[in-house]
Amino acid sequence: MENTTTNTSNTKLDFKDSKYATGRRKTSIAKVWLKKGSGKIFVNGKNFEDYFTRSTHKMQILRPFEIINQSTDYDVKSKVVGGGHTGQAGALVHGISRALIKFDENLKTTLRKEKLTTRDSRSVERKKPGRAKARRSFQFSKR
Repeated sequence: MENTTTNTSNTKLDFKDSKYATGRRKTSIAKVWLKKGSGKIFVNGKNFEDYFTRSTHKMQILRPFEIINQSTDYDVKSKVVGGGHTGQAGALVHGISRALIKFDENLKTTLRKEKLTTRDSRSVERKKPGRAKARRSFQFSKR
């Protein structure tokens, strides 16, 4: 029993003096709290390496910290809802970048050059009536 209580206390970080930002991508929304710390990243109560299984998602999430050369200076706590893992990873990157700018306004130009502060507005096109999908039509049969 003692191990479970110590494990949960490790994941519960104190985020009282943190900066908050929201990130969005496709249908995913990430609420991000960022504070000075040791480089721990938690997504929905889990370590981000346990939550995101693909290595591309892990690299994508760490990218804002690598660009500013401070990969172990901040702790991140986030709640991500909606969409799939790729959209959630993109929303998390957007939220982390916006929170970093709230910490240091000088990082804005660096992160903007890498297009991390801009919301990616691409989303799924809606299905049209009389079509199989958004643009694909049904198979045509002459006879």
